[in-house]
Amino acid sequence: MNAKSKEFPVLMVTGGNRGIGRAVALAAAAARYRIAFTYRSDQQAAEKTVAAIESLGSEAIAVYADVARQDDVRAAFASAKERFGRLDALVNNAGIIGEPRSIIDVDEQHLDLVFRTNVFGAFYCVAEAVRQMSKQAGGEGGVIVNVSSAAARHGGMPQEAHYASSKGAIDSLTLSLAKELAPMGIRVNAIRPGLIDTAIHSIHGGDEAIRRMAPTVPLGRAGTAQEVADTVLFLLQDKSSYIHGALIDISGGR
Repeated sequence: MNAKSKEFPVLMVTGGNRGIGRAVALAAAAARYRIAFTYRSDQQAAEKTVAAIESLGSEAIAVYADVARQDDVRAAFASAKERFGRLDALVNNAGIIGEPRSIIDVDEQHLDLVFRTNVFGAFYCVAEAVRQMSKQAGGEGGVIVNVSSAAARHGGMPQEAHYASSKGAIDSLTLSLAKELAPMGIRVNAIRPGLIDTAIHSIHGGDEAIRRMAPTVPLGRAGTAQEVADTVLFLLQDKSSYIHGALIDISGGR
């Protein structure tokens, strides 16, 4: 990109090497965002995502980070700032479902893994983003989109109370942040994807599980990562300038 690339906004996507995160990164790159994204596994997929972004004429940096670890998150945001010099938006996408488990089999290790990744990680990432974007800290404001889940309102799959509860926390976090961050020039919203055709459903049986569940969706099919990414991109842009503190379902009516 030429010298004018410095004028293009910078987006951080957590878990950007596959699934919804990758779709968001590519959609934003096509809209002339420069992309920083984190990944916790599959470095090859991360490298392919960087190449795909660059093929769109944008710039990208992939940074290893386990969002459950605050030091990793701080290092990832520092790397993005070093590369691009600014931050304009965050998509808090990284998350896990966790092993299905009955409530009577709950244990500290299981809950710790899910909540540290899905909830603590979101807190850590928002904190770093605000430090860079807040007008009070010398930033220019920005946008945060948290990736929740329709499971937050319907309870999710059987034996996945841990996952649904962690996403309920994301909904509450979004509503709280909308109040706290508005004076800092930062808009905050959340999306709640439903049955989306991505690899996260491998824990339920992959493609077969998606085919089995699709008839339970009023629209009669699973959604795509691209459909989710299109909504996220809308929320990142000025077209949605008066949407703030919203929880937006992308669930086909389910």
